[in-house]
Amino acid sequence: MQWGGATGVGSMPGGDARETAKTVTGTFEGVAGAGQGMPYLAELPARGPGADMIGRTAGMLVELYARVEPSGWRIGDRPGRDTRRAASWLAEDLDALEEFTQGYEGPLKVQAVGPWTLAAALELRNGEAALSDPGACRDLAGSLAEGLRAHLADVRRRVPGAHLVLQLDEPSLTAVLRGQIKTASQYRTHRAVDRQVVESALRDIMAVHDGPVVVHSCAPDVPFALLRRAGADAVSFDFALLTERDDEVIGEAVEAGTKLFAGVVPGTEAPLSDPAGSVMGVRTLWRRLGLDPGSLTDAVTVTPSCGLAGASPAYARAALAHCVRAARSLADNPE
Repeated sequence: MQWGGATGVGSMPGGDARETAKTVTGTFEGVAGAGQGMPYLAELPARGPGADMIGRTAGMLVELYARVEPSGWRIGDRPGRDTRRAASWLAEDLDALEEFTQGYEGPLKVQAVGPWTLAAALELRNGEAALSDPGACRDLAGSLAEGLRAHLADVRRRVPGAHLVLQLDEPSLTAVLRGQIKTASQYRTHRAVDRQVVESALRDIMAVHDGPVVVHSCAPDVPFALLRRAGADAVSFDFALLTERDDEVIGEAVEAGTKLFAGVVPGTEAPLSDPAGSVMGVRTLWRRLGLDPGSLTDAVTVTPSCGLAGASPAYARAALAHCVRAARSLADNPE
């Protein structure tokens, strides 16, 4: 499968589903070629609760429901207006994507929050995160798996020529592994979850999809090795947060065939350098690791550093177009 040389992370600014779908599909037209792009189902969190990444994924859950409380999303007994609103906005976004992908054949990315970030964000009835209860974590992962199966089937029906790529958003994963998620009181933290338990749950969720899976985190210290063992085909990250201590795991990942979604374009308003300059750090990393420059096109997809919800619509469009140009530069001049 050709992943495409560039894509977005997930969120976009504004609240117009059709305009966003038009932008995302239009920017990445001519998808399959090196240096081109991969369209995706965008999220528009500016619309409010239910359009945010936690609310959208909570709306996908099967036989588990969530509602908005002053402290955040909380698991409840029955579906309510917040669940219905999340489902309605997702349907609106899917309708818009379907409209602008008629006859499309190529990779198409959809995003959902992964089981551990979801467990850290959703509250139980007592106000504590689901992360505090191993049984709740298992129930949540099982519900998420069923919800993702249905969601992926719906996207396949709407865009039958697409080769779906599932992205799991796990920005809280490192904090979960390190015991850094705070309790409701904010005075303590929840106990770190065993790495094998984390890996097993991720593996089970990834198994829902019979195509490629990418895991995204724009937090520092992404656990590349754990994600690779769990079965991730690609890892999406903020390239600026890498340090030289990450070199070994990055090198191992590339040599094992793991795709890197390198977030090199700023996600918020910033001057955009020339495309070649944006990927200069990637080329430098390749030289430092002694990797074949010819492998850059196959190994790297260029993305913004994180979602674009905090940017202006004009900047978001420019950033996505810049990702495509940077990917072309990487393909044309790998040295």
